[in-house]
Amino acid sequence: MDELNGLVANQAKPRPEGKVSLVIKVPARSLEVYANDQLYKKYPVAVGKSKTPTPVGEWNVVWKDYGWGTGFGTRWMGLNVPWGIYGIHGTNKPWSIGRYASHGCIRMRNRDIEELFEWTSIGTLVRIEGRKVRVQRDLKYKTSGPDVVMLQLKLKEQGYTIPRADGLFGTLTDTAVRQYQQDKGREQTGIVDKNMREELGI
Repeated sequence: MDELNGLVANQAKPRPEGKVSLVIKVPARSLEVYANDQLYKKYPVAVGKSKTPTPVGEWNVVWKDYGWGTGFGTRWMGLNVPWGIYGIHGTNKPWSIGRYASHGCIRMRNRDIEELFEWTSIGTLVRIEGRKVRVQRDLKYKTSGPDVVMLQLKLKEQGYTIPRADGLFGTLTDTAVRQYQQDKGREQTGIVDKNMREELGI
């Protein structure tokens, strides 16, 4: 029987009590369920292929549906990724679980997504970890993308206030960038240029 950190992946468990959140670890191809910030259960998943990667960042479940479409299994939970349609869903290809096999979505066995579907609600936090994106352009207010996520994660790591790494360079990210520039004695342009990217290591 497959065990992950002492938690049996394929054993049915009762509905978790308290606030539920999800963490998807791309390199491990695993989805972790937390209840009140305590690890409750793990599932094996399939994630995006190298050419169609799963989007790292901090997202929310924004819609839930049954039988969303061919190949998506019995359940669908959509995420609010701003540059595409991504979700956590079942599959008619169970052999792909545990592999880099999708177009960016997170695939689960149908029995697993059916259980998870009942434990989550609209607004559930979904953090996806593990894949770094090289930032190759200047970033500024109103830009978006996976490279903005990398900027936000780096700024959060250094103690600047950004509620979520959501890939949207909005007012709070702009404020954090300008504060960083001020702290470093640089002109407060709000633009993350090549020099700042190299300084941040992104």
